[in-house]
Amino acid sequence: MARLYQTRLHTGESLAAGVAVTLPKGQAHYLRSVLRLSPGDRLALFNGRDGEWLAEISDLGKALALVTPLEQLRPQAVEPDLWLVFAPLKHARIDYLAEKATELGVSALCPVFTQRTIVSRVNEERLLANAIEAAEQSERLSVPEVMPARKLEAMLADWPAGRRLLVCDETGGGRPISEALADNVSGGNAVLIGPEGGFTETELDGLRKLPFVTAISLGPRVLRADTAALAALACFQAIAGDWRQGRPDFRGWA
Repeated sequence: MARLYQTRLHTGESLAAGVAVTLPKGQAHYLRSVLRLSPGDRLALFNGRDGEWLAEISDLGKALALVTPLEQLRPQAVEPDLWLVFAPLKHARIDYLAEKATELGVSALCPVFTQRTIVSRVNEERLLANAIEAAEQSERLSVPEVMPARKLEAMLADWPAGRRLLVCDETGGGRPISEALADNVSGGNAVLIGPEGGFTETELDGLRKLPFVTAISLGPRVLRADTAALAALACFQAIAGDWRQGRPDFRGWA
């Protein structure tokens, strides 16, 4: 798929015309040694607040880079308020899940420990790094928040009012996802995916009793946890999210 600019980086700094932005050592190395760019070359910057900007490299050294925004390419857009709540997976698969969930537009990645979760710790910095890289590649204007890993019970105990939780129920007890998503919900949404061994009966019984929970089914086949997460997110975006909109026409922007 064609991209507006081949080089696109996320920054935490504010973006405004003519105000130089300092990029840290890692990004400077990427621009200088990997992409072989030089002062005067151009790229796109975004920060999740100020839209996307065309910028020019002003100075490029080993320790840092100075990049000056020239003009705004796209204003900041409103994106679906969609969390992915998931039981952590092993390294390669959790990296893949963070990358693809970011491409699919989640606003937050929320790892939770369930009774059958095998993984005992989560590298949140690594999750964020994967999310940033995926946002840069997919032309998102934001990076999903990575929430600290918590026990499922703790997250449910202070669940935000007005946010619907769609629980992927592998036992077949949920509503078809297309039917559940047809219901108009004014607040935010979240998708909950259990561990490879599934939720325990105690967990499922407790979840079904919560007023903000809707149990959903993803069809007649049993899916692996990462497959189920991506299938549910894709269904959400197609039925209730931003896949109902067209992609911006970038022709002639560069």
